[in-house]
Amino acid sequence: MNVTARRVFTLLLLVYGLYDLAHPGRGTLLDGVDLAIHETGHLVFGPFGEFVGFAGGTLFQLIMPLTFVGYFARRGDQHAASVALWWVGQNCGHIAYYVADASAMELPLVGGGEHDWNYLLGELGLLTQDHKIAHAIVVTGVLLVLGSSVWGLVAAGRATATKGSDELAGAES
Repeated sequence: MNVTARRVFTLLLLVYGLYDLAHPGRGTLLDGVDLAIHETGHLVFGPFGEFVGFAGGTLFQLIMPLTFVGYFARRGDQHAASVALWWVGQNCGHIAYYVADASAMELPLVGGGEHDWNYLLGELGLLTQDHKIAHAIVVTGVLLVLGSSVWGLVAAGRATATKGSDELAGAES
């Protein structure tokens, strides 16, 4: 992908990410993927106890895209890593929406069962703080979306500069 396409893509992600974070609860592009990852997290973390099992959905929802951040950064594809970090920020909106529902428990749950965040915040004695915690998570998501977008724009330019100097070095040999 050329530098212009990467920059346009990054700007589109920025706009979409901020819109998504500002409009919680509406269906989004990644809902199905994020939900599948969330539910898998309960299975992965379930063996570590009840509390960790409940937290595991959200943990896995953050760990999966962070794994991609590390993978792409290690491969030297900083732009792809920035897109994966954007995914973490985007996920914060969905997590915050779920946290904000902890007291009310109005959201439909997959397969019924208990509300993760009602249980988690209840165990921590923070159930009455659900909206404040959700707000902090949204702010974190906004910062991640903004930061990942700046990273993506810078990385797009660096990829072109690196490619140009690599081609120049190859022509000199």
